[in-house]
Amino acid sequence: MAADDQRDPFRLPTKDNIRMAMHWLVQGCSYGDSLVFHFSGIGAQVADDDGDEVDGYDEALCPMDAFQKGPILDDEINEAIVRPLVHGVRFHAVVDACYSATVLDLPFLCRVARNGYWQWEDQRPPSGAWKGTSGGQAVLFSGYSNGKSNFAVMPDAYGSVGAMTHSFVRALECEPRGVTYGRLLTSMRTIMKCGGSYDDMQGPIGAPMQHQLQRRAGAKPVVFGDVRHLPQALRPVMSTYVQ
Repeated sequence: MAADDQRDPFRLPTKDNIRMAMHWLVQGCSYGDSLVFHFSGIGAQVADDDGDEVDGYDEALCPMDAFQKGPILDDEINEAIVRPLVHGVRFHAVVDACYSATVLDLPFLCRVARNGYWQWEDQRPPSGAWKGTSGGQAVLFSGYSNGKSNFAVMPDAYGSVGAMTHSFVRALECEPRGVTYGRLLTSMRTIMKCGGSYDDMQGPIGAPMQHQLQRRAGAKPVVFGDVRHLPQALRPVMSTYVQ
């Protein structure tokens, strides 16, 4: 795991190290593999230069040396850890950063509608560029905050983490084994709305943390996925399970 406080230079979240880690993760992946990628940090948007973004901007992850070497663009991330996924490989990513909703450039989005039901949306670029896998399944959990710079830090048993990461971990702890994507997202949304947990946060930092998390109203948990055919993408999300 790469982190800012690591002493090993190869475990620092530099641009080169993150690139190497992404390639290592998917190298030689084969049927039956289950892969996980997590990033909690700073995200950004930069002007799109190849015309594959609907809004005209590429999303990016910022390594610790981003000022010197630049961010890692969603085009590169997609090519590095999405395109190599072959049939039978399951890939789950959890990205907790500003502007992270489309950072893997996956073609379909699932989020809650105003009527309270989860729905899939087609996010494929008008250019027709395919950003999916090579037959595998790719799923991204993200705080839907494109167009907004939202961030909150929550106290957690594992240290201080982003609000989206905290809600993801808490939801997994609270939900039974075999929970659906839809149920998991509903739990995450409830936790974020309640200020970090199903129960009110207590202690001297409880109220400030709830206030800070509630300010992140623009960042709602969503799932992005690679689904080969649109009719499959529009099926109820409750039919797909997290193992």
